[in-house]
Amino acid sequence: MIFLKKIRYGFVLWVLMIPSSVFADNALSKFSTLENAGLLLVDKSGQPVFSDHANIAFIPASTTKLVTAWLALKHWGEDHHFSTHFYLDDSTHTLWVKGSGDPFLISEELERIAKNLKKQGLHQIDAIGLDSSLFQKKLLLPGTGRSNNPYDAVPSAIAANFNTINIKKSRGEIISAESQTPLTPYARSLSKQLKNQSLRINTGRDPTNAETYFAELLAVFLRKQGVKVGGQIVRGKIDGQALYYTHINSKSLAEMIQAMMKYSTNFLANQLVLVLSAEAYHRPANTADVQRYMEETLASNFHWKNFIMKEGAGLSRDNRLSPAQLVQLLHEFKPWKHLLPEIESRIFAKSGTLNKISTLAGYIVDENIWQPFAIMMNQAVPYKYRNRIAIALSNEKGRH
Repeated sequence: MIFLKKIRYGFVLWVLMIPSSVFADNALSKFSTLENAGLLLVDKSGQPVFSDHANIAFIPASTTKLVTAWLALKHWGEDHHFSTHFYLDDSTHTLWVKGSGDPFLISEELERIAKNLKKQGLHQIDAIGLDSSLFQKKLLLPGTGRSNNPYDAVPSAIAANFNTINIKKSRGEIISAESQTPLTPYARSLSKQLKNQSLRINTGRDPTNAETYFAELLAVFLRKQGVKVGGQIVRGKIDGQALYYTHINSKSLAEMIQAMMKYSTNFLANQLVLVLSAEAYHRPANTADVQRYMEETLASNFHWKNFIMKEGAGLSRDNRLSPAQLVQLLHEFKPWKHLLPEIESRIFAKSGTLNKISTLAGYIVDENIWQPFAIMMNQAVPYKYRNRIAIALSNEKGRH
C-alpha cells in the first residue's frame, strides 16, 4: 500500500493508494460467496485453471454476441460483403430495392449507392419500391423492449443507420445531429420525442417505418446527385424487373463484427442471425427459425445440451448458456480473436449487461497464449466487478 501526498486548497492530504491487484484479488476471493454465478478459465491445453459452477446454464446477456459472431464468421468468412440488388421498372418508373438484411447500410453507404446509380444512367424515377420479403412481416425478436433507445431498434430486411435516427434542436429548429445524414420527413415526425438538445432514437417497433426511413434517405441522396425522384414509396415483391445495379457493401463482415463487439450493437447481431436462418431454410426469416438455426448449429458442432438461444443479441432473458459452453466456443473462435476489444490490459472480451445480470467472456493473454474464460453472474453485483474478477484471474493464473 502506498500513501500519496496531495496538496489541495492549501491543505496537505495523505491519500491511501491501494494497488488495483489488491482489489482484483479480493474480487476473486468473494466470487465463491455469490449465490447465482459461475466461471471458468482454462489453460492452453483446455484444462481448467479456475472453475466454479462452470456447467450451470446462466443468462448470458450480450456474451450471446460471441455465439452470433462465430456462426456468421464460420458460415461466411471474414471477407464476406453483403450485397443489395436494385431493379428498374421502366413501365412505372420505379426503382426497386430488394432487401438483403444488410446490417451496415449507413448514410455513407447510401451516398455511394446514389452515386453509382447515377453512373448507371439513372436520371428520373417516380417511385421507390421496397421488397422486404426476406424477413417475416412485423418481425420482433424476443427481448426487444418498447423504448425508443437504439438498443431496442427492430430488425428489417431494408435498413438504414441501424434503424436509428440522431436529431437535435438548434435555435428552435429540428436538424440532423449527423453532418452525413440528411433530415427526412419521418425523422422530423419523431422530433416530438426530443426533450433535450439532442437525441438518438430508434425508428419504432414497426419495421415498415424503418423501411420508409431508408427510402426517404435514398431519395435525398439521389436528388443530391441530380436524379429527379418522385415522392411515392411502394411495397411489394420484385416480379420480372431487370436487375439494374448490385451494391456491395464496403464493410467486410470482420469489420462489422468488430464494431458489434466494441459497441454491443443489438440490431447488427440480430440482423446477422436472421439472414443466416433465411439462407438456411429458404423462407422469410422469423423468430422460430432463428432459434432453430442457432440451437441446431451449435448442437451439431459442439454437442451441447441444456442450452437455449432465442435470439442473437442477448436481449432475451430466456437465453441460457454455461461458462463451459462459452469457453468451448471461444476455443473455436480463436481465428477471429483479434475482433474482440481489449477491455483491460491483456484481456480481450465481450461483456454482457441486463438488470441483475453481469457477464464477461473472452481471452486472457500471456506471452501470446490466449486462454479462454467466462464469468457469468445472474445477480446484482458492483459496477465492473466482472472486470476485477478477470484481472484477478489474470494475476492468479501465473501462480498455478
